[in-house]
Amino acid sequence: MTGHSPTEMMVVAGARAMAGTRVCFVGIGLPNIAVALAQRTVAPAIELIYESGVYGARPSRLPLSIGDPCLVTGATAAMGMLELFQYYLQRGLVDLGFLGAAQLDRYGNVNTTVIGPYDAPRTRLPGSGGASEIAQNAREVFVLMRQSRRSFVPRVDFVTSSGRGLSRVITDLGEFAHRDGELTLTHLHPGVDVDQVREATGWPLSVAADLAESAPPTDAELRLLREELDPDRTYLR
Repeated sequence: MTGHSPTEMMVVAGARAMAGTRVCFVGIGLPNIAVALAQRTVAPAIELIYESGVYGARPSRLPLSIGDPCLVTGATAAMGMLELFQYYLQRGLVDLGFLGAAQLDRYGNVNTTVIGPYDAPRTRLPGSGGASEIAQNAREVFVLMRQSRRSFVPRVDFVTSSGRGLSRVITDLGEFAHRDGELTLTHLHPGVDVDQVREATGWPLSVAADLAESAPPTDAELRLLREELDPDRTYLR
């Protein structure tokens, strides 16, 4: 397979970052396709957790929502949200929380609540769900999102999830690590330069001295994405 889209590169980079992960708490959307790819490539033994009460999920297709029945089929256990959050997440048994975001600031704070003032928003978003608890209790937190000045903002309109636990952000332009209290560009995706990332960042960009280039997707990764995981291009558009 030749060529790849920025979204495909982002999803592949997100999947590769999960190599060696044992337990992952994941949300619906772009993070979900990344963990599905990881489960079929670099992390075949990973246990996926969904906030609707599913542990050890192995969905045969991408779920349409957090309540999609495909999450239960083949799962290790199904339980109430109270048990899931208290016995697994708050007990410290989740290695990685994988989240999406509408807005992100230089400190890693995430907004998935509102765009604009809280009491009179221009756009009302889905809200926290379990994201705030995941951000505070998972051992590591990754965010997967498309990057622009609308999403990488100087100050988020609402802090849904604190950036204190955030360790990595993966976008359609590159990858960022949380270093010295702020997000630092560590990888550029193929064909992207630093000026493009600066243009899509709403704060003065910090660039790592050892800035690297992401390896492009392999044919096997692209085949899984296009033919098995998202043949209708629901997420990969």
